Amino acid sequence: MQISASAVKELRERTGAGMMDCKHALAENNGDVEKSIDYLREKGLAKAAKKAARTAADGRVFSYIHTNGKIGALLELNCETDFVAKTDEFQTLGHEICMHIAAAAPQFLSPEEVTGEVLEREREIYKQQAIEEGKPANIVDKIADGKINKFYETNCLLEQAWIRDGDKKIKDIVVDTIAKLGENIVVRRFSRFSIGD
Repeated sequence: MQISASAVKELRERTGAGMMDCKHALAENNGDVEKSIDYLREKGLAKAAKKAARTAADGRVFSYIHTNGKIGALLELNCETDFVAKTDEFQTLGHEICMHIAAAAPQFLSPEEVTGEVLEREREIYKQQAIEEGKPANIVDKIADGKINKFYETNCLLEQAWIRDGDKKIKDIVVDTIAKLGENIVVRRFSRFSIGD
């Protein structure tokens, strides 16, 4: 099948992938741009998973202060090289995550950071709620487990739905950037400040 230069150009602009990758993706998907985008994302995600084991010891500290001056966030975002840390994509990712932290107020970075004490307290609350709602005793634990997953999505930065696109989690936009830049990127830590908290 003949792949047009305009289709390759459109795919490149929409994904940031290399020209040959775009051409190959279009050839694999009979010139369908939307399917090619999915194809490139899947390939990128596979590459990103391989890169996750690599050390990310460079990076930047990002800050965001909301226009009212009452909410702010600091973020340490790591990558493998100073070269990538200076790219527009990396800078944009850092800024977007910082703004998200200010808006969504996560308490933890990831589910692994949630202490056993916090989890146990939440689980007991969810069990008690289920019992008070008259749920059968044999499913109370399942209900609590489901609510713990919801707790992660609400309180853990990497599991939160991105404020700009609710279909993506913060960890998804990190993985997308890893796929684009070809280096491991790690959200190392963050702090959120709010007047009166």
